[in-house]
Amino acid sequence: MTYLQQADIAQDPWMIQRVAQCAAEESIPDPDEWTALHSREWAAAPGWDDAWASAHIAHEGDVEYQAGRDEAVITDYMILSQIQTMNAA
Repeated sequence: MTYLQQADIAQDPWMIQRVAQCAAEESIPDPDEWTALHSREWAAAPGWDDAWASAHIAHEGDVEYQAGRDEAVITDYMILSQIQTMNAA
């Protein structure tokens, strides 16, 4: 785990869009605002930073690679699981 990787995830535009869409599907009111307000929390989900780091190592030198857009890095299931956990709290 590194805080820098978690901060990168929290600020990634593709991750923000994906999390907001999940929040909308989970009927969270104002999903864009909710996503922004809780970005540091969802970005710290267990395992996300390791997956993020591995993806960047695997694509080292590829300046066009976008980990947040790669659904194999942080999967939709991982996002859904985290959002459901946070929404239940």
